[in-house]
Order: sequence, then structure tokens, then C-alpha cells
Amino acid sequence: MVKKRGNRGSVSNLLQEWRNKAMYDAGKIIPGLIVFVGLMLFAIYYNVGNKIEDPKPEKPVGYTSCVLPLEEIRAEHMVLLNEWRDEVIREGKREKVEAGGKMYEKSLQNGCMHCHTSQEKFCDQCHKYASVNPYCWDCHVTPEYGKALGEAN
Repeated sequence: MVKKRGNRGSVSNLLQEWRNKAMYDAGKIIPGLIVFVGLMLFAIYYNVGNKIEDPKPEKPVGYTSCVLPLEEIRAEHMVLLNEWRDEVIREGKREKVEAGGKMYEKSLQNGCMHCHTSQEKFCDQCHKYASVNPYCWDCHVTPEYGKALGEAN
């Protein structure tokens, strides 16, 4: 004869057992979740209404146009500089580029920095805002540093 175990196999008893075993450390997990959610909500609440100001790079004096239209140069200047680097250094193509009736050298220092004379006041404004660290200055000398070197000699 088979012995019956009573109601132990019933669905309600199984659910009750599962509920009792589902969260072994509920005394630690629930307060931990409350603290986590509280910290996340505090971070959001603390920054609500804080507006991050857009960068305001110093515009070149006496110049009204650039190699590309403003929106295009903002978005694609790094691609343009990489293309110029490849053409000049690797392919030896040093011809000037015409834009808006003016001729520009394919050069960061003799092209871009001719108009935008301050790395700190122009380049760094947007790069810090976007949290990017371009490697331009690993090889190129900033205009201010170049002037200081010239005055020291």
C-alpha cells in the first residue's frame, strides 16, 4: 500500500513553501534595494533643473567663413583633419584647398590655427564639453606655446 503524505503536494502548499524560500535574506535585500533606489533618485533630483551651458568658443576676429559650412565643420572637423593628415603626410599632396574664394593650407597650424589662434579659448571649449581628448597636440605645438618659444630664443 502507498502512504499518502497528506496535503503536502497541493498547489497552495507548494506556493506557500515557495514564498517562504524565495528570498532568503529579505532582511538585507529589501533595505539594500531601498538604499539603491534612494541614491539613484537623489542623483536625478539633485541635477533636475541644472542646465549645462553650451560651449562658447572664441570666434576668429576678421574671419567670416571657414573651409566648410559651420554645422558641417562642427560635426566633421576631425574627419577633415584626418583626411588632410593622410593626404599631406602619407601621399605628399600639399596643394591648398579653396573655400569661399580663399585658399587654405591643409594644415592644423598653418590652416586652422591661423584663424583660431588659441587652443584654450577655441578647441578646448568644445572638447571639454564633449569629454574628448584629441591627440592633435601630441605632435603639434599650440600657437601660444610656439610664441613663448620664439620669445625665449
